[in-house]
Amino acid sequence: MSEQVLKMTREKYKKSSTSKRQKFVELAERRTVNAIKAVRVIGKLGNRSAYEYDDEDVRKIVKVLTDEIEALKLRMKSTKRSDGVDFKL
Repeated sequence: MSEQVLKMTREKYKKSSTSKRQKFVELAERRTVNAIKAVRVIGKLGNRSAYEYDDEDVRKIVKVLTDEIEALKLRMKSTKRSDGVDFKL
């Protein structure tokens, strides 16, 4: 391969890699903000004057959210994917 072809290949790879990084950062920031807002909305259920619930309900909510955070950690380390969402009190 000529030097010019190698240079163009490296630049193309670098550009592709950079745009993937930029896309990841953009999506990660937006989705993380949305997740934080969603958790805060769930937290508003803690208003006992507006809602009736018991400690078991709280335990179930916290457990499912904690389990999903743990699954997130695993997904970020591997390529295996699980898209199922299921939650009931």
